[in-house]
Amino acid sequence: MQIEMNVIDAFTDHVFKGNSAAVIITDSWLSDALMQSIAMENNLSETAFLVLDKTDDRDIYHIRWFSPFTEIAFCGHATLASAFVLFKKNPTFKSIKLSAKAVGVLTVVQMDSGKIQMDFPNRKPEKVTDIPDDLLAGLSITPVDVYRNAQAYFVIYNSEADVLTVERDNDALKQLAPYDVAVTCQAKSENYHNYDFISRYFWPANGGDEDPVTGSAHTGLAPLWAERLEKNELLAYQASSRGGVLDCVVTGNRVHISGHAVQYLTGFITIEE
Repeated sequence: MQIEMNVIDAFTDHVFKGNSAAVIITDSWLSDALMQSIAMENNLSETAFLVLDKTDDRDIYHIRWFSPFTEIAFCGHATLASAFVLFKKNPTFKSIKLSAKAVGVLTVVQMDSGKIQMDFPNRKPEKVTDIPDDLLAGLSITPVDVYRNAQAYFVIYNSEADVLTVERDNDALKQLAPYDVAVTCQAKSENYHNYDFISRYFWPANGGDEDPVTGSAHTGLAPLWAERLEKNELLAYQASSRGGVLDCVVTGNRVHISGHAVQYLTGFITIEE
């Protein structure tokens, strides 16, 4: 059996930047074990698997995301990568519906600018007053404030230098499972003057050391900074070694996140049946 696989760099308009995701579209679900094995073999942040719902009058693709370690409830950059592939295969499409158990039906739109806009739930985090010892032990710089939603702890720092230089202890951060950790600050310096805030994302409990660009985290980061900066349209930069840019618009209980994506490769996986 041969299975087509596309690898897309998401939240960037340059190959080798942003966050890479593999996208596999099949007529029916592969077994969970096989999907996990493929994701492990790919060793990318996520591999997205999609199946078209043929029982519905609308074209809805069910989507699941796997890191090399485990199935992930919600992944933004692999959603962007999946939409990129679907729009490329169906050039007349202007929008696509994706359905995932944890976040419901997602509408994804191909914009005239070339960016792809995703409509996600607003997952604004709440302030944490009792900061876990493992979080304090896991970061080399003490937080100014800490928030948390269903996905991650959000650590606020005063400066970009803190976000860029903070070191982590993966063994300590793993103890926070199932939560990951985002570190973030307002963008103030000349180097980041185009952006409203920057961040980095650590996920030793669920996927690896540091995620290059994390769309799902921005469903928490964007409303957090929208409130702190008193603005609903924000431009974000995830300051990993690869880097990525995310346009964020907070509208009530939804967060629209937009970005570019570029093709890295198309190939085939050969599976012995």
